[in-house]
Amino acid sequence: MNVTEFFELSIGKWRSQRSGHHLAFAHFEEVRSVIDIESLASDEPAVLEICKFYSVDPTTITHPFRMTWEGESDWDDQILSGSTVLVPVPEPNHPNRGKLLREVGYAETIAAVGHYHMSEDNIFTLITEYDRAAAEERIWFANPNLRFRVAMIKTSDGKGVTTASFSSEIRSLSSKATSVA
Repeated sequence: MNVTEFFELSIGKWRSQRSGHHLAFAHFEEVRSVIDIESLASDEPAVLEICKFYSVDPTTITHPFRMTWEGESDWDDQILSGSTVLVPVPEPNHPNRGKLLREVGYAETIAAVGHYHMSEDNIFTLITEYDRAAAEERIWFANPNLRFRVAMIKTSDGKGVTTASFSSEIRSLSSKATSVA
């Protein structure tokens, strides 16, 4: 699988169950959510705005998308929701590597640039450094409608892990069928 296939296969509505270990609080959390990943055109205003913010030529990007999520945590019974636009910028000579521009980050709710690569064993790895932390995510498909994600939030110096999580994500086939019609 190349990174283009990965991004295309990710489009859709996913039901996610995540278990997270918050090491700093010695707490285990369960989060159930719905994640909607929709493809965006390269000339979409939100995509162009991100390109402008990061001084990136829009002709160098590939497969921009919007990710929207809504979930529930058992930790404090709060509803978790949000949305962000993500813009992949492949390296010119290495199409399975590049930067992922985000308007809202994973570990901190600020604009962020992650570095991604697709491994030979079909695992998408994204590493994003923030002001106070760093996030490392790995995502892979077991089949086209089932994917797995592991994530770690590390201290900014990279020496400590504050959070570790595992997610299983199942594509909602009813939304896929209606989007094709």
